[in-house]
Amino acid sequence: MFRKTSGSILCPSCGRLTNADAPVCLVCGRRNPGMWGFAGPLRAVFRSWNFTNAVTVACVVLYVATLVFDPAAALRPRGIFDVFSPSDRALWAFGAAGAIPWRAGHWWTVLTAIYLHGSLLHILFNVLWIRQLGPAVKEIYGPARLVVIFTVSGVAGFVVSNMVNVLFTVGASGSIFGLLGAIIAYGRKRGGAFGRLVLQQYGQWALVLFISGFFLAGVNNLAHAGGFVGGFATGLVLSLAERRAETTFDWLLATAAIVLTVVGFALALLAAFTG
Repeated sequence: MFRKTSGSILCPSCGRLTNADAPVCLVCGRRNPGMWGFAGPLRAVFRSWNFTNAVTVACVVLYVATLVFDPAAALRPRGIFDVFSPSDRALWAFGAAGAIPWRAGHWWTVLTAIYLHGSLLHILFNVLWIRQLGPAVKEIYGPARLVVIFTVSGVAGFVVSNMVNVLFTVGASGSIFGLLGAIIAYGRKRGGAFGRLVLQQYGQWALVLFISGFFLAGVNNLAHAGGFVGGFATGLVLSLAERRAETTFDWLLATAAIVLTVVGFALALLAAFTG
């Protein structure tokens, strides 16, 4: 995968042949369709990379890492809902969110906490939903937009819960509700019989999941609500893949989300081991 700064390329907007070094697309008029040679590599990465699998691996690896970080606490006998739970010290070191880290200036926790989980049941439940909803959102919006929706939703959920003073929290639930919100936004924009079917099915799922959160201890319902709103709004803003192909701007947004998340984990570990 190499930069192509000359010759023919496919325009990121219209998908037609144009020149990599052209100031505008020869077909649709898009400015700088070659993006200095980075358009092709970005397109190839997001079309070949399975973000759902990557999130699954990241969540599992980080969950194991938080257990290993403080094994005595993780192995302490607890109830069935808290079995194999990482300690607060381990979660703090890896970037847990909440009002406490937020007040300490740890802005990156709204990104890193998405991939952290508080127990074995917590990660199993969330990973199952991610693997159920991720491919559906990818099919509707495209792979790069899936990254954006997942990240923006998680951030929105933690920002809301931080502002309402939830002290310490982790989990991908906000992003999961954001995926549901994006699919519901699709159903509203799609319209017709199929759009109503999507609204009915995924709207029921969102409602049942949200209500069930009030019957379980330790569930961050504020993050669920914030994530749903974030995903719904992002879904309304982003064009549907069936109506407009992903653009270089979409790929850049997704790349920025991934880079910021990786930087966030680096900052979390740096703060933990040097602070």
